[in-house]
Amino acid sequence: MLSSKGLTVVDVYQGWCGPCKPVVSLFQKMRIEVGLDLLHFALAEADRLDVLEKYRGKCKPTFLFYAIKDEALSDEDECVSHGKNNGEDEDMVSSERTRTLAIIKPDAVAHGKTDEIIMKIQEAGFEILTNEERTMTEAEVRLFYQHKAGEDAFEKLVHHMCSGPSHLLILTRTEGFEDVVTTWRTVMGPRDPNVARREQPESLRAQYGTEMPFNAVHGSRDREDADRELALLFPSLKFSDKDTEAPQGGEAEATAGPTEALCFPEDVD
Repeated sequence: MLSSKGLTVVDVYQGWCGPCKPVVSLFQKMRIEVGLDLLHFALAEADRLDVLEKYRGKCKPTFLFYAIKDEALSDEDECVSHGKNNGEDEDMVSSERTRTLAIIKPDAVAHGKTDEIIMKIQEAGFEILTNEERTMTEAEVRLFYQHKAGEDAFEKLVHHMCSGPSHLLILTRTEGFEDVVTTWRTVMGPRDPNVARREQPESLRAQYGTEMPFNAVHGSRDREDADRELALLFPSLKFSDKDTEAPQGGEAEATAGPTEALCFPEDVD
């Protein structure tokens, strides 16, 4: 990750440190404003990494800044930089296909429909690269749906998405050449479950949704939004595929500055 072109900000925190945690939301907002390809943000827990031992025992966030010059890395340097990753400080999702975000929402999870929906996703030809069950925080949901903040239904949406665990999935296609984002939106069906039952009765929202915003599943609007939503909900994942621009950088040198970027879909899924 430190070899990525642009600015990388590493938030060194400790699990027991309360003030460290709110900083994450602040940096996520900053990423929206700066730009995804120029600013990168990572979390590193001091108590889990020996190299960060000198930052332990301090009840305050610590930030490390790295900037990559424009000179391209040699193939050998790039291989070495990736080879040093031991899997503890960074997860990797590797695929030569495009991917999208899918969320099985709290209403479907609460009704015990998760396994059925996952089975239908796989039957539709998707491969599930990641499946994480967790309850989204209020700050996370407000940031995710911030484009809807002025609407009457916004608070209801926020309350719903924080009401219980969701399943956050990263999907890709296992067969065919269809765009994974478009195909997933087709499988989900129209946003309103009542409309879905009329127009696309075999869709997931027709089968498992009840009414807005309880429409069972979420999907990114397009490929750009998929990349940005994935960056928000899976900030520690590094995606590696031929569709991702290769690092264009030289040595990492310390610097100071702002942070990486996200935007979000205009419609509520």
